[in-house]
Amino acid sequence: MPIQIEIISPEKVLVSREVDMVVMPGMEGDIAAMPERAPMMLLLRGGVVSLYENDTVTDRYFVGGGFADMTATRCTILADEAKPVSAISIDNATAQLEALTEVWDKADKNDISRLDVLQEKILSVRAEIDAGSSGF
Repeated sequence: MPIQIEIISPEKVLVSREVDMVVMPGMEGDIAAMPERAPMMLLLRGGVVSLYENDTVTDRYFVGGGFADMTATRCTILADEAKPVSAISIDNATAQLEALTEVWDKADKNDISRLDVLQEKILSVRAEIDAGSSGF
């Protein structure tokens, strides 16, 4: 029995189809959504969502954070940013990382909430670079 997966970014619905399993980057570690799973909502960190059919990864998408809603029959990912791993531009991501690092260096180190947001963005861009460099 498959599970219905939807990956939705602010711009569009990237995926809406049935798969056997979805592995996604939760804040506490990777987690799988499979048929008959207990309902759960979780926060996502920047990383790769892998879609499986017949124990084989068929598609990989980078998400830049967001959250996932899982039930026994479906998994909906609402991503802050999402794109196929094959669409990642290492040059663009590296430039973004350099810009964020510069902002970090100039940031008021007493502004903890601002630093938290910047750190999350930096980690997400690093995950994007890793995903784009993986060669899969």
